[in-house]
Amino acid sequence: MKKGYFITGTDTDVGKTWATVALMRFFKNHGSSVVGMKPVAAGCEWVEGTLKNEDALLLQENASVLLTYKEINPYAFKRPVSPHLAAENTAVDITVLLQAFQQIKNKADIVMVEGAGGWFAPISDEYDIVDLAKAMQLPVIMVVAIRLGCINHARLTHQAIKSAGINCAGWLAMCVDKDMMMQTENIETIKSKLSSPLLGILPYSPDADFNDLANHIMERHLI
Repeated sequence: MKKGYFITGTDTDVGKTWATVALMRFFKNHGSSVVGMKPVAAGCEWVEGTLKNEDALLLQENASVLLTYKEINPYAFKRPVSPHLAAENTAVDITVLLQAFQQIKNKADIVMVEGAGGWFAPISDEYDIVDLAKAMQLPVIMVVAIRLGCINHARLTHQAIKSAGINCAGWLAMCVDKDMMMQTENIETIKSKLSSPLLGILPYSPDADFNDLANHIMERHLI
């Protein structure tokens, strides 16, 4: 198959979507076509009679080729809670997600698949994000929110990815706390503790400037 990555995070609200879009811009800037996928999304709103997720719409907007919303986000739920709770009476079928992935993976050079929540976030009563990542057989990029507690969260998530037998292609430091003390030292500590490479340090910004964020991604391990 063509190249792709599964994007996970050390928690929810760590900046996975911003990191995913920044990666999409990065690869486009280096001459590759890119599409994004958000298999399961909670916290959606009704738009022209269809539930749509703000993050999934960003992936659609930044793709190199036009995809329908349903291709990008097969399962969209209204309530902003864990997907397995937001689904209510809808059974999330991992086979459906894999079929959707198969349909788009060859439409571009690179496909970026953004998970929901953290690595063990449940997407149904039966499956967690880790199960979806394993089924898609993509290398994982871990997004680490650089804030108090990030060293522990990064090490635990990285260990869990490795324990699942999945290749962790690297990690991104997402600076989410503009007032964090010893931010650089925390990033350096994580870097020294993880066997997977640091792919970039994405600076704090109150508003998304994806071109600027893309410029902070390192070429060495991705190109």
